[in-house]
Amino acid sequence: MPKPIAILVEDLYQVLEVWYPILRLKEEGIATRVIGTGSKSTYASKEGYPVKVDASIEEVQAKDFGGVIIPGGFAPDILRRYERVVSFVRRLHDDGKVIAAICHGGWLLVSADIARGRKATCFFAIKDDLKAAGADYVDQEVVVDGNLITSRKPEDLPAFVREIIKGVAKSQGHKVTN
Repeated sequence: MPKPIAILVEDLYQVLEVWYPILRLKEEGIATRVIGTGSKSTYASKEGYPVKVDASIEEVQAKDFGGVIIPGGFAPDILRRYERVVSFVRRLHDDGKVIAAICHGGWLLVSADIARGRKATCFFAIKDDLKAAGADYVDQEVVVDGNLITSRKPEDLPAFVREIIKGVAKSQGHKVTN
């Protein structure tokens, strides 16, 4: 049985970078679970659009997931303040699961110390952070380096989610329909 993909959220998330993957993965028959820090049960996007979590980070274990999506906005700066979130991402990475970060999501890759020596992209404003953490930064709509999938901004979402679906299919034997 394929494992669900975690989507990490906190206040000030980028609305499209949460909802587009949820809806596209649902279309593919891939389960997602929205995971928050535990500070509340519903988080607001930068525009105030709410997302209700399925669980808090304290209620889940990395072994129960097939990967993680780290949306952007300013939420990643809050997410990385929670050691349990950082450890969750690091564990999934170490287990070879899909790690997908878009926009400012790269901040969590830096905090989890999993960008070093990896080819990656991000929103241009944090490229220096990624480089300082040892990543090989490239300016492309989507970059795949093993189990790490990164993109720059909302406009890159079609390519980003397409690669997530491929990565999940490869790691979990899920049949891609589109």
